[in-house]
Amino acid sequence: MTRAALEFFYEFGSPYCYLTVERICVLAEQADVRVHWRPFLLGPILAVQGLKTSPFNVHPAKGAHMWRDMERLCAHMGLPPLTRPNPFPAHSVLASRVAVHLNDASRPAFSRAVYEAEFAHGRDISCRETVRQILAGLGHFSETVIDGALSSENKARLRAQTDEAIRRGVFGAPTFITEDHELFWGNDRLELALEHAAALARGR
Repeated sequence: MTRAALEFFYEFGSPYCYLTVERICVLAEQADVRVHWRPFLLGPILAVQGLKTSPFNVHPAKGAHMWRDMERLCAHMGLPPLTRPNPFPAHSVLASRVAVHLNDASRPAFSRAVYEAEFAHGRDISCRETVRQILAGLGHFSETVIDGALSSENKARLRAQTDEAIRRGVFGAPTFITEDHELFWGNDRLELALEHAAALARGR
């Protein structure tokens, strides 16, 4: 039987993606689903929606609820106390370019480390030195990786992946897409997305 697959579209500025990256590897392994990590930029998608910033900033009550919800969920999951990025959303372009540049095997660990630096430790992920230290801590030749991430070819790769997300109907993060093109949005839909992906594989 062909192993099930799930595409995971994520944006480093998204708080709920932080919760997802802390869960997805274990849950995917349990469900025997292979996850394809797809970093993208949410800014262009928000712009299409007529927004210049996160909806959590546009609607203060919604934003206040989100932060309290995140605090509760972090405590429930046994994660460190939540740190709110300042500014929010964080400028995620550099980290996203690096994530796209890394190979499939290296991308998950780097992505998780970026989210933890941002939401658990309050570090500025737009800062080259922050990203360099994350890469070095994972055993990468950090400056070489960053230089490759900043190449014109790789910048175009991130733009193309963001454009692909738009074409496929992604409107927020995290988003999961199964092989039959079903779209699931939100950290709380992760289990359902994995279940659907696994069911497809069993049916083949």
